[in-house]
Amino acid sequence: MRVLMGVIKDRHGTYYARKTVPAKPERLRAAVALELNNGKAVQSHLKKSLGTKDVREANIRAKPVLMEFDRIIARATARLADNAAPLVKRKSLSDIEIKRMAEYLYADTMARDERYRATGREELKRQYAEAVRLHGPLDPPHIPHEEWPPYGIHLQVYAANKDMALETLRLLRQCAAVGDISAVQDHVLEVMWAFNIDVDVESAAYIKLGNACLHSYIRALEDIGKRDQGLTVETPTLALPNAQVPAEGGTLQDALEGWKRHRARPKRTVDEFGRSVQMFVELHGNLAVVAIKKKHALEYRKALQDVPRHRTGALLKASLPVQAEWGREHPEALKITAATINKQLGAVQSICIWADDNGLVRDDAHWTDPFSKLRLPEERSERTSFDVAELQLLFNAPIFTEHRFPLGSHGAAGFWLPVLALFTGARQTELGSLHAANVQKDAETDLDLLYFVTERARGKRVKTDASERVVTVHPEAIRLGFLSYVEARRQSDGPEAWLFPSVAPDRGRAGVPAWSQWFGRYLRAMGVTDKAKVFHSFRHTVKDALRRGRADHEAREALIGHAQSSSTSWGYGANAMLARFTAAGLADAINRIAYHGLDLSRVKPLSVPPHTRDT
Repeated sequence: MRVLMGVIKDRHGTYYARKTVPAKPERLRAAVALELNNGKAVQSHLKKSLGTKDVREANIRAKPVLMEFDRIIARATARLADNAAPLVKRKSLSDIEIKRMAEYLYADTMARDERYRATGREELKRQYAEAVRLHGPLDPPHIPHEEWPPYGIHLQVYAANKDMALETLRLLRQCAAVGDISAVQDHVLEVMWAFNIDVDVESAAYIKLGNACLHSYIRALEDIGKRDQGLTVETPTLALPNAQVPAEGGTLQDALEGWKRHRARPKRTVDEFGRSVQMFVELHGNLAVVAIKKKHALEYRKALQDVPRHRTGALLKASLPVQAEWGREHPEALKITAATINKQLGAVQSICIWADDNGLVRDDAHWTDPFSKLRLPEERSERTSFDVAELQLLFNAPIFTEHRFPLGSHGAAGFWLPVLALFTGARQTELGSLHAANVQKDAETDLDLLYFVTERARGKRVKTDASERVVTVHPEAIRLGFLSYVEARRQSDGPEAWLFPSVAPDRGRAGVPAWSQWFGRYLRAMGVTDKAKVFHSFRHTVKDALRRGRADHEAREALIGHAQSSSTSWGYGANAMLARFTAAGLADAINRIAYHGLDLSRVKPLSVPPHTRDT
């Protein structure tokens, strides 16, 4: 009978469990002492008597003790990490989590058995030498090294292990018959540790997990019995939550990395897609793309529907299963919107489709999109147009009438983004990424043109292919000094100068995202209190103005950057649009944008960038 590593016999013949606390990282031994609260400054070893002189009983008693030693060291390690989030004690587990944890126990048990059968004499020597190094002098092995065969295990050890496995199997079957999970509590601890999950032992989830582990361990012992008969039983791959599972065609994480390398994408998009994939992996593990089925997508959607909208404390860094469990336990809490869920479903769906299109799914797999038709119905957008009274409140604000630039307005951006949006309907990210070369004169008509185009080298993008477009500069924007402002930026920093450098794409979240938050606050402070009115309302306002002005339907849709499958006039880019409608035709449509009753006479033209800092 072999003795588990970490189990030692004292001079009286009684076995005890012992584990050395690593010396690294620094202060770990002090953190362990603090975790034990035993008054010591440092703790070099963890030691506990097993209360028996029988080696078989010592092995049984040692497992949960050694596991608890590991957990003590893990908790102490977490103390050393400044940003370590404590584990949330779970009271429920999904069926998927329980199934994966039980499968892990089976695979781990079979892997341990396989390694032990193949260790041979040299591996036994290595293990014994390591035990001596960690724990000091030990009794010589019961069977001397030189008596072991060069491969496999000694026949005497094989016979003893076989008898022990049969006896353990008999006892566990009896436990299963009466629902007693105490015999596998050490294994439950082991899988919780492997999956970084702490389940409340008083909860129904713990009992359900314990039963799943009990039956999984019974299955493993049955298959080990088949190996003892010389039969072949394959060891499955260990399936930890973030493990890279070898699978022909590649995993979801492989697909995400390939998608990111395929071409440059906005950092915000990469982060959003990465987070969506991470949450899927937290729920299902890093599956091969070809193995992702409709049931996985449905479980993902179901978990997302339980995620609370407002998260604080430990929930901010919690995994998807933990967030979903909290949401189920607090049904009154607001949950994330259908639009957010659809965005996260769409992100994982896009990665899977990219994988299929780019050879990460086997050609013979007959893979179908598991996320198809899973989007939830979304509430109708509350965003709506500004009315004339609200526009008057905004453009009577000091930033427009006195050039008093509040903190957060980013100077000229605070003035020009709303003015340009009022006469183009452009999105704030499109306006924030303009540079001087995007403003050009049409050679034939001498009209001033404003191009909204993608330039990936500069991190400048529009929302969709149909959003690439060209519009003429509205006469009111010219009157307020826009062309002079552009020329001043050109003279200052060259033809490629950002028009609004403090909100340009290279500023990241400190640019347009931060400016957008400021604008929302400023809008409310100026008296536009309807929460349905936001910067995006300018797009609705311009669409309404184009309709009122009876602009040609195709031209107004193209100017606003909308695509429609029934049309052949959109999606060809700004130059094709200019060729189709002509500069004069675009000017005719743009000049129809008018707001009867809106008085902009108090707006002070801004022809040069302000030289003062935000005040």
